[in-house]
Amino acid sequence: MRSAVGAAAKALESYPAGSFVHTSRLPGTTAAAASAIKRAHQRGELVPIRRGLYFKGVPTRYGLTRPTAEAVAAEVLGKTGAGPTGFSAARALGLTTQVPAKPTMVVTGAVPTSIPGVEVSKRNNLRRATLRPLEIAVLELLRGDWETTVDEGWTALSAAVGKAVAAGKLRWRALSSAAEGERSPTLRDNLIRLGEDLRVSGMLA
Repeated sequence: MRSAVGAAAKALESYPAGSFVHTSRLPGTTAAAASAIKRAHQRGELVPIRRGLYFKGVPTRYGLTRPTAEAVAAEVLGKTGAGPTGFSAARALGLTTQVPAKPTMVVTGAVPTSIPGVEVSKRNNLRRATLRPLEIAVLELLRGDWETTVDEGWTALSAAVGKAVAAGKLRWRALSSAAEGERSPTLRDNLIRLGEDLRVSGMLA
């Protein structure tokens, strides 16, 4: 047991400050990993986030730094099939200076529980499962959110999406495929409008 705890503790030490630590990803048995986590927490090296998830903060005179709610949500929800909505979506694209009281996210499938400080909703379109967060942000804005969340309106949205496509941050084909599974006619109409804008500007072939 001692050697198992030692292996887990050594792995824990290798995590850089400012990173998340999943108990289940440490080497050794579940008990050994839990013991290593407990000791590190008692030494003031970890911030508990939710069951099985901790954050290795940076020590300051005021204590350990904590992750943002958006960072926690991204860590829990994963890199595909989940993304921001509402003002959080507009902020992801740099289209608003408004800061929501609570970050809002959407997921494909079951809504996980206990994500501190984050509001999570479900979308039933399974075609979203392979989309990146920024791609989901665009779909959410095209549902009609852009009218109330984008500071400079449609022109700004179109320009931001065009830049993201050109930079390889957005996959237009994946976005179009996912849109076919959406129930919102507004979203599909706005995607057509957006595609026309991008073709006129030379962003799409």
